[in-house]
Amino acid sequence: MKRDFAIASTRSIVLAAVNIGRAVKDPTRLPSEAEIAEINARHLIRTPIKPADLLFVFGTREDVARRVDEAARLWREGLFRWSIVSGGVTPGSCLSECAILRDAMIARGIPAEKILSEDRAMNTGENVIFSLPVIDAALGLKNVRSVICLGNTWTARRYAMTLQRHWPEVEKMLVTVDSFATPRALWHTDPEFSRRVLSEWDKIEPYTAKGFIAAWP
Repeated sequence: MKRDFAIASTRSIVLAAVNIGRAVKDPTRLPSEAEIAEINARHLIRTPIKPADLLFVFGTREDVARRVDEAARLWREGLFRWSIVSGGVTPGSCLSECAILRDAMIARGIPAEKILSEDRAMNTGENVIFSLPVIDAALGLKNVRSVICLGNTWTARRYAMTLQRHWPEVEKMLVTVDSFATPRALWHTDPEFSRRVLSEWDKIEPYTAKGFIAAWP
């Protein structure tokens, strides 16, 4: 299973101090109407999509086919010029998430030479940190002015917030996918969809406090 933002031992004292007094929330809780409204407005967001220089495909073991389908659609519609796929090997697989997604994207018609690869990352922070040198070497970071982030619905804006932390100058757009039959706005009516959304929502405040992510409109 992926770990989110492994913490270096040299920062343990500082991070422990950040955590003092912070209550751990239960992602299986029943959210209030106010919390549902806030999550719908601030977390499960959609952005206008226009042609971008780069599609950033965040690695996953969830809904791989849907993520690849969406990447293929964006390519067919001319909405990105290059793509980077990031994700390492996770338990139970002999292939990296990057390799699985990249091969599937090629099979769906995205030219192999248009896909950059990063196959070490084990969390969202590493997706970005390890990918930036790859992008810089191939394209030059200064030549990339806009990025579409592609990932899971429940993680939503945390992709762009992570990118904002490490690459603030690039314009960011967001596309998310999931396989839930429940409409996105009714996520709280499906126990598993709700658990995933609340788990990710609960990370926003502490991750911001620790400097893992940054505010993004």
